[in-house]
Amino acid sequence: MTILITGATGTTGSRLARLLADHGAPVRRAGRSPGADVRFDWADPTTHADALRGVRAVYLVAPPGATDPETPVVPFLETARAEGVERVVLLGSSAVPVGAPGPGALGARLGSFVPHPVVLRPTWFSSNFTGNHPHADSHRRDGEIVSATGQGRTPFIDPGDIAAVAARALMGEVPAGADLVLTGPRPLSFDEVAATLTEATGRPVRHRRVSVAELSRLHQGHGLPARFADLLAAMDERIAAGAEDRTTTVVEDVTGRAPRSFPEFVSDSLGAGTGSLA
Repeated sequence: MTILITGATGTTGSRLARLLADHGAPVRRAGRSPGADVRFDWADPTTHADALRGVRAVYLVAPPGATDPETPVVPFLETARAEGVERVVLLGSSAVPVGAPGPGALGARLGSFVPHPVVLRPTWFSSNFTGNHPHADSHRRDGEIVSATGQGRTPFIDPGDIAAVAARALMGEVPAGADLVLTGPRPLSFDEVAATLTEATGRPVRHRRVSVAELSRLHQGHGLPARFADLLAAMDERIAAGAEDRTTTVVEDVTGRAPRSFPEFVSDSLGAGTGSLA
């Protein structure tokens, strides 16, 4: 059963592709990069049919930065239905309930295109502080992480744990229609994140608190569209109000092992002998 992975070079897609390949599952990596198995572009529907031909399961990562993903994704799902795709595992967000306007609407529609839809809604990624992300760039460059989360806490999750759950879902080991909120084992404030980064790197890292409006302006300074910057900043505001201060047992329930903690992830992400996060 060929599994198509959109966003195959991304944070979760790349991990998922390796995991499935290691278990002998036939994987087709879709994208615009030279390393993709098949050319795929959300903005070019003519690429969709070739990517989906012979596929029975899809890991679906909507176009990054899209506040209304239905517009580019629904034509893809219509092609998926025509090609006989049976399963779609959608990467969503714990901050956006299924059925909510905008990004949440897509999850509510999956069942009209495939018989076995699953929505994964992970909390914020631990890799936001180690990979290609403004938080990681900020603490490497300036020794600080910037947020509007105040004292709010988030149970940061290892993207590898998301990939492990996605693999089980794509292989049919998660019930159809499941809406799964994925978290790490313990919520942390951004002050605690900064302390963890300080200990791991040996360099002082502090948490600088800003207003929601200032955070949106900072996001826009990093090149994000104003509407999407406002959306991300508002998510920080909800964290400050306690929206992410909880944990679930989903990772362990599905995979049989506990999720990796943020300190463990950061420690394992240290470049050997470099004193910097990779």
